[in-house]
Amino acid sequence: MTVPRSAASAAAQMLPDGLVAADAEGIVTSVNRRAEQILARPATKLVGHDIREVLPLETRNGESWWTLTDPWGGLRIRTGHREKLLQLPEGTELLVTAKYLRAGRAGPLGAVLLGLRDAEARRRAEHDHAALISTIAHELRSPLTGIKGFTSTLLRRWDQFTEEQRLTMLEAIDGDADRLTRLITDLLDVSRIDTGKLRIHEVPVPVRPMLTRHLERAVAAGRDTHGFSITVEDGADEVYADSDRLDQVISNLVENAFRHGENRVGLTAAPHVHGDDRGVVISVSDDGAGIPAEQRRAVFSRFWHGPSGTGTGLGLYIVKGIVEAHGGWTEIDDAPDGGAIVRVFFPGEPV
Repeated sequence: MTVPRSAASAAAQMLPDGLVAADAEGIVTSVNRRAEQILARPATKLVGHDIREVLPLETRNGESWWTLTDPWGGLRIRTGHREKLLQLPEGTELLVTAKYLRAGRAGPLGAVLLGLRDAEARRRAEHDHAALISTIAHELRSPLTGIKGFTSTLLRRWDQFTEEQRLTMLEAIDGDADRLTRLITDLLDVSRIDTGKLRIHEVPVPVRPMLTRHLERAVAAGRDTHGFSITVEDGADEVYADSDRLDQVISNLVENAFRHGENRVGLTAAPHVHGDDRGVVISVSDDGAGIPAEQRRAVFSRFWHGPSGTGTGLGLYIVKGIVEAHGGWTEIDDAPDGGAIVRVFFPGEPV
């Protein structure tokens, strides 16, 4: 069955990637809208011109890609090239896929099709990948240095330490091992959130015991908790959530509040009814410097760091991912008495 040219042209316009077609002589015959956007040039500036002149693609070494591949005079058995990062002379980077249409196997070239994708998304992914590696390296180095230092010291000089000194060093090793475990858990959760594979098992969870447990942990960790408050309003005694994931959300928010605040941390659970939203909002506030309004959109993104510059920058990203997996939402605002307040909403019924 032969597809009419008009139908093929309409289909090309629907493609999410750019498409440039040239005939057997290399003259551009068609350009879809996405290609116009990627190249920032109208089709009228390309159609009717030699593709090698209007798209002088180069490798990152500055070599002419057309000279290297030579669809017209090269091997006739070649049917195209897989996606490759190329650039134009002015520096615009493109992800290019080539397809050569031939009349039969090893026949003469009939047409050249170029698939184009903007390389900006790839650059962002590479930047995020580099940031992730840098974060992992930085966060791993500190606890590993502590573990290595104390274990080496104990192995070399075990008999020279008292029982109390040995116990102190072993407790430090245990604490550093816990930090490594938390980092690995965070990285796994980020991967699950990014791929949509975060699993939750919602059950009715009593709110006050959950919040009180975090106060007890703060006390056990030696925190100054005289400014720690818990408020559970009527109608917010229970929330539908994955108990472990809810605990993780509150733990991240409380840790964040202690890190960026002074001495006051407030935990509040309140019923929430607004339109179709019916459930419980859990708020965690601190008395720190707060978050400027222009930065709040970035707070729940990966690798965001507050004024202290400490931590992995993944905590609030994970909070947002877990809450949204429950069908809820997150927001950050100014706390009534100064500082910041983070609110997370959990629906009243399982998603």
